[in-house]
Amino acid sequence: MTDSLSPDLLVLGGGPGGYVAALRAAQLGLAVVCVERDQTLGGTCVNVGCIPSKALLGSSEHFEFAKHHAAEHGIQLSGVTLDLATMMKRKDSVVAQNTKGVEFLFKKNKVTWAKGTGTLRAGNVVEVAGHDGVVTTYRPKHLILATGSVPAALPFLPFDEERVLSNVGALKIPEVPKHLIVIGGGVIGLELGSVWRRLGATVTVIEYAPTILPGNDADITTEATKIFTKQGMVLHTATKVTGGKRAGDTVTIEVEQDGKPTSFDADYVLVSIGRKPSLLGVDAAALGLKLGARGEIVVDDQMRTNLPNVFAIGDAVGGKLLAHKAEDEGVIAAEVIAGKPVHMHYHNMPAVVYTWPEVATCGLTEAEARATGRAIKVGKFPFSANGRARTMGSTDGFVKFVTDATTDEILGCHMIGPNVSDLLSEVVLAMEYRGTADDIGATVHSHPTLSETVKEAALGALGRALHI
Repeated sequence: MTDSLSPDLLVLGGGPGGYVAALRAAQLGLAVVCVERDQTLGGTCVNVGCIPSKALLGSSEHFEFAKHHAAEHGIQLSGVTLDLATMMKRKDSVVAQNTKGVEFLFKKNKVTWAKGTGTLRAGNVVEVAGHDGVVTTYRPKHLILATGSVPAALPFLPFDEERVLSNVGALKIPEVPKHLIVIGGGVIGLELGSVWRRLGATVTVIEYAPTILPGNDADITTEATKIFTKQGMVLHTATKVTGGKRAGDTVTIEVEQDGKPTSFDADYVLVSIGRKPSLLGVDAAALGLKLGARGEIVVDDQMRTNLPNVFAIGDAVGGKLLAHKAEDEGVIAAEVIAGKPVHMHYHNMPAVVYTWPEVATCGLTEAEARATGRAIKVGKFPFSANGRARTMGSTDGFVKFVTDATTDEILGCHMIGPNVSDLLSEVVLAMEYRGTADDIGATVHSHPTLSETVKEAALGALGRALHI
């Protein structure tokens, strides 16, 4: 019988990667301990990231619809007001349901939750300092580091989570800002900026790159810029933040645009310039753990580090910082530990921005595909030509395919439009099987559905879209 202090596996971190790794290992018959210092399981994603932000995005969408769009549907509403406290309470309730769900799964699968802060010592010994001050020492046979990431800060404008906010503070502002400045036009900045814009704030986004959502397909960034500007966001791209300071309830941000200095004042500032690996409890230098140029843990395609029997997953290993990536890495690590011949690949890793309309992408952009030197074809179909989108009153955006002109293989797919986070899944599946535009174009899609835009865009890559 396995000693509880010498389990088959200890997972350091209970976020999406860590808790999924623990569950999969338990399914495979391993005795598992998961160390998590927070009062709840789920990590950044469930507690202060993916889940609460989507709850506020959903609530704010309802508010904006009631206030500005219900009349288009023949629904006359008057006196629509915001009860921010109730909205926040609902968000917290949704988070609690998810964290309690993870805790239930631990109990169901007999995963031990070691509540406290874990520190990795030489020889794969882990000391867990409990909230009561008691230190428990574990000597697991295998170890998975799932320590996640933390928000990157500006050196001249540290987070105080009162007026200068990370994603954590931006999820619990006690009032609707008069003016919210968002530094960083990526996923987090645009999602949380959308929440507060819908609720009545003036939102200014400052992005250093030439476009918002840098790294996305050029057609996506162009369309997103047009749509978000129309919605009321003020977007400043190719703009460098050079300084900032807080004085009372006002934060001043100094920037440089076209080589000229200027400044903006706001009552709240969200700094969303990216995240960096967190190695809390792991002294890489002392342990001899190999790190990459950005401080990420270096792993192979089985999630092994350079230390014997030590694996690492999720944001701590860098790459795209996505919860679903971390989950898959956790499964791979657990299965390798259990002796299965598996490995991780990142060929078709989907990514989503949960603004409205949503953005969902997978694979190569058109520019990246052309840079490979191969001949390509592009198919594009607008939601304005889709019957279901018209009935919804959500006709902004399009679906775009990038395919190999010779083989017809799907190289990339880029969507902006209603519910595209769900529409992308069939494309990712097709890409996993190295499917073609013809495979999707020949597949019957129900009518009327938004999914018909996917079929039509695939047909467009073949030169035979039907409804445009």
